[in-house]
Amino acid sequence: MILNKVEKANIEPRITLIGAGPGDPDLFSLKGVKALKTADVVLYDANVNEALLCHAPDGIPKVYVGKRSDDESFSQDAVNKLIVDYALNYGHVVRLKSGDPFFFAKGYEEIDVAESYSIPTEIIPGISSATGAPSLQKIPMIYKDLSESFWAVTGTNAKGEISEDLYIAAKTKATIVVLNGIEKVKEIAAIFQAENKNLLPVAVIQNGSTPEEKIAVGIVDTIAEVVEDKKITAPALLVFGDVVSLHPQFQPIRDFYEIIAEEY
Repeated sequence: MILNKVEKANIEPRITLIGAGPGDPDLFSLKGVKALKTADVVLYDANVNEALLCHAPDGIPKVYVGKRSDDESFSQDAVNKLIVDYALNYGHVVRLKSGDPFFFAKGYEEIDVAESYSIPTEIIPGISSATGAPSLQKIPMIYKDLSESFWAVTGTNAKGEISEDLYIAAKTKATIVVLNGIEKVKEIAAIFQAENKNLLPVAVIQNGSTPEEKIAVGIVDTIAEVVEDKKITAPALLVFGDVVSLHPQFQPIRDFYEIIAEEY
């Protein structure tokens, strides 16, 4: 989809790529608000809270470009072309991407295409759900002797297969945040079971930071059942690690397994 060239005087093409955060519009950055106020066009993804569009001027094009994991309405190539075409025809394009634009998103590709046309670009980071959603649930990534690092891993790669990095990550003591993996929760749990981490605490957070937020807490052996019972669906992320034991909902689970251990 390519726009016809619009003859306008003094058009100055530029593109600002902004991270819209995990969903709560109050978590959007002040710098992002300032950029939106100067937009000539806004292109926004799925999972971007549309309340943010109120910061953009009235009457300008505000274009939804899809990009949910199950939405092929807009290929990445088509989005790249739209961004460039709108910039050349209108001026300042603000591109809103959920979370952080360079975190599990194709922000770099979009900027690279724009710069190949000599269009000036700017990046405004956002809060990634990978760290923001667990933080809001008071789950730290690194804490004392429970974890000294954290990994953020895509659950499925471009081919729809489980990422090879997950097999490596599961061998460590790190906190593991898995994005785009909720549909393969059983297979992912099996990777940790293969490492004898059957009792490792797990949290699954859906729609983090929004009124529709849901959380499921369990252990590797039970998390798939808990997810099914609580009807957790995408968009959701998984957090594997001992730090999940700090979540209040994990205390009854800990007490149960301590009682079982005492009996045996």
